[in-house]
Amino acid sequence: MFIASVIYAPVFAKSITGSSPDGKIEVTIADTHSPSYSITLNKLPILTESKLGLRFKQVSELGEGFSIQAVKQVAHHSTWQQPWGERKQVVDHHNEILVTFVANHDAKRLFAVRFRVFNDGVGFRYEVPKQPGLDSHIDITNELTEFAIADTKDSTAWWIPSRGWNRYEYIYQTSALSSVDRVHTPFTFKLGNGAHVSIHEAALVDYASMTLQQMRGGVLKADLTPWSDGILVKKTADFTTPWRTIQVSEDAIGLLNSDLILNLNEPTTLADTSWIEPGKYVGIWWGMHIAENTWGSGEKHGATTAETKRYMDFAAEYGFDGVLVEGWNIGWDGDWYNNGDVFNFTQAYDDFDIKEITQHGLAKGVRLIGHHETSGNVTNYRNQMDDAFALYQKHGVRQVKTGYVADGGNIKQIDDQGIVRKEWHDGQFMVNEYLHNVKQAAKYQISINTHEPIKDTGLRRTYPNWISREGARGQEYNAWGSPPNPPEHLPILAFTRMLSGPMDFTPGTFDMGFKGLGADTDRPQTTLAKQLAMYVVIYSPIQMASDLPRNYEKNLEAFQFIQDVPVDWHESKAIAGEVGEYVAFARQERGGEDWFVGALTNEDPRKLSLALDFLDKNKTYEAQIYRDGDSANWINNPYDILIEKKHVQASDTLKIPMASSGGFAIRFKAL
Repeated sequence: MFIASVIYAPVFAKSITGSSPDGKIEVTIADTHSPSYSITLNKLPILTESKLGLRFKQVSELGEGFSIQAVKQVAHHSTWQQPWGERKQVVDHHNEILVTFVANHDAKRLFAVRFRVFNDGVGFRYEVPKQPGLDSHIDITNELTEFAIADTKDSTAWWIPSRGWNRYEYIYQTSALSSVDRVHTPFTFKLGNGAHVSIHEAALVDYASMTLQQMRGGVLKADLTPWSDGILVKKTADFTTPWRTIQVSEDAIGLLNSDLILNLNEPTTLADTSWIEPGKYVGIWWGMHIAENTWGSGEKHGATTAETKRYMDFAAEYGFDGVLVEGWNIGWDGDWYNNGDVFNFTQAYDDFDIKEITQHGLAKGVRLIGHHETSGNVTNYRNQMDDAFALYQKHGVRQVKTGYVADGGNIKQIDDQGIVRKEWHDGQFMVNEYLHNVKQAAKYQISINTHEPIKDTGLRRTYPNWISREGARGQEYNAWGSPPNPPEHLPILAFTRMLSGPMDFTPGTFDMGFKGLGADTDRPQTTLAKQLAMYVVIYSPIQMASDLPRNYEKNLEAFQFIQDVPVDWHESKAIAGEVGEYVAFARQERGGEDWFVGALTNEDPRKLSLALDFLDKNKTYEAQIYRDGDSANWINNPYDILIEKKHVQASDTLKIPMASSGGFAIRFKAL
């Protein structure tokens, strides 16, 4: 590790410029009109003069009327190790600029902005020390942060709306950047000069989620999600904000190879992470979505002792680590979407014997994966949380999928006065509630997979038992979405939602025709080969084989790839792709020599030329290829798949066709 620092204390400085280690990205911080910053890539503007500052209920803003008082610059280069992840070793190489702004007429009023400039983008955060008027309780009423896009004329953006009823679960829109209104982050766009940019945040702790609102002239402004009383953020004296991040790349795949979000999070707080176990699972889940089973009790109840043991036998036979069971506990009968008050997290239905089930599974090397659905009543869940985790720990459960199914703005909390308050999933209250759940789970050596979550901001580095989450339209929308996820969904998701961190998408549907084939049916709009490719493209340290066991047993030859593909990686590389069109990843298994490649496309068939230079130059590999057959297409022939083997080396290039909404998956087995 190399660290060097230089301290400046300019008296009349109006601006300061810092650059990335490779010199391609430059950030200029100025106080010409009010505190601002701008960014260039290869001397071409990315963001023009963009405001900085905060407004409060108690005092006037930190912003206009402030000037640069001091600057401290630090160069940093280190490497740290993930307990699990896309890659084992992460390089943190950045140049830091800490700029202190002081009010022109009151030296006691000040704030600092800490910038870190990486080769893959920029992060900055506010640091507000205790001072007159900001010395106890603080209410933030506006964050003035802007992202002034340099040129929106020929730009394209990929986005979902913010502050909507369906949280993050929308079909992505592709449009001119100028037509965007309010959007969630990560917000990805391509400028006319070819630069690719994604705006997001890192280390979202005890603060409101930042969404973006477009003002006039292509200026995107921070739009924080409010509390039920209208206040945006409630803090105490001497605080910092989350990092605002701008990932920048000369091409699309550069965004995919960025570690900026992770590098802006703090190291883990856990002394022992050995109990956190990546793995693959099956579950009593898909049957409910296609109406073969029910969550509630009755003759079609899915979560029974006999059915769970059957799934555990299947998991053991085919090498899966766990079985997820939804609908096991009291509360699912009736309108469960709106009855979060009655969920009981320790009392099972009479036909679900957790002791018998977990003993059966553990004898076969398969763990029960727990499930806690709250229906948005988080006070009811918090009151039972410790007892619920203790029950699971007693029976050897190591992972829990949590659910917060409620409309946006309809999370139910009961405050200290007994008053019901309705909050947003991404407001400060819920940001803290989700993290409380993860911290409590760690006390019982349980990992959390959050559905209907707060967006990922890299906190898995600090809290590595936050093992995955949802946060976008997943596979279940292909059962009843009306419309289901379109062919372009995954080639957009890779460059948007997936930039923030792992997603429990639940891939692996083999039966596309449970409601019939065709273009106008609720069903996966993919080929079978594309379902296999998802296991490499859509990263998560836990991966589900989502379909029913009988559908896998009908096609064990294709199912072999799901059995073989790891979920934990030594290295990962995006090797090809354009946003919304196609994407390809190569990943090397952790603790082994094999590589895996997944590639998928939108509705356009295409042939991908795949250079194998990521392989070890001194080895020969058996390429086990699962690709679309010559007549495959997602609409009426999704099952046509060709499985072939050939010997290859790093100097070779494979040319592989992909059908409409198709793809391919390859295992490179070292010989």
